[in-house]
Amino acid sequence: MAELGLNDHHQNEVINYMRFARSKRGLRLKTVDSCFQDLKESRLVEETFTIDEVSEVLSGLQAVVHSEVESELINTAYTNVLLLRQLFSQAEKWYLKLQTDISELENRELLEQVAEFEKAEFTSSNKKPVLDVVKPKLAPLNEGGTAELLNKEILRLQEENEKLKSRLKTIEIQATNALDEKSELERALRDLQLDQGNQKDFIKAQDLSELENTVAALKSEFQRTLSDKTENQKSLEENLATAKHDLLRVQEQLSLAEKELEKKFQQTAAYRNMKEILTKKNDQIKELRKKLAKYEPED
Repeated sequence: MAELGLNDHHQNEVINYMRFARSKRGLRLKTVDSCFQDLKESRLVEETFTIDEVSEVLSGLQAVVHSEVESELINTAYTNVLLLRQLFSQAEKWYLKLQTDISELENRELLEQVAEFEKAEFTSSNKKPVLDVVKPKLAPLNEGGTAELLNKEILRLQEENEKLKSRLKTIEIQATNALDEKSELERALRDLQLDQGNQKDFIKAQDLSELENTVAALKSEFQRTLSDKTENQKSLEENLATAKHDLLRVQEQLSLAEKELEKKFQQTAAYRNMKEILTKKNDQIKELRKKLAKYEPED
């Protein structure tokens, strides 16, 4: 029996979709057949027809068949879009970006493989029964736990990224406060020096000496405080630079993990088989167009 290289569950999903497609195709073919039968019963009642009458009959038949085939092709395209939407929605939950190769949809070898698979499944007398169970929403693929581990690492890096952002914001606030305190001390010193200059003419010599000693002590205390603040500011700036480097490193690790996960998924059999199914479906549509062309009148 022809196989598609999938596990039993996924192969049954493919078979269920093919059953759905065969059912829709059979109904549409019956509709086309009925168009010809109606024409025979309603219009072909005379023994002879003129060229104009034959042309009119064929034109009417062409319009009906064209409408039926176009409706089926549109419905098939929309159905495939819904199928892709399910897969893409599943992939987005795992931060995956799926890609399709439209050129593979016309791969004759792969189309023949699907045709053999369909023939084996639906025409063999001893084929396996297909489980028509209620389908849950699609679950993400997980080969050996690799995808799950990568996604856990992505979540961990994202959490670390948020923590570093919060730490960076805190350090920036501390640095700003330190600069504000330094400005306040410098302003207080200028005010003190201004007061000292204004009061020199109004105080006694001994008071002036005492005030100068007080100012000197304040200057010394200010220099010590300013030195401490400068060292604290340098430390905060170093911590800020370190936090920024850590943030860049985490963002780079996050990007690499996402690329590795995407690359891992693109190497899975399900990804390749999905491209093959889309390729074969496109070829089936082309074959249907060729058959339809046989019914179009020649110039």
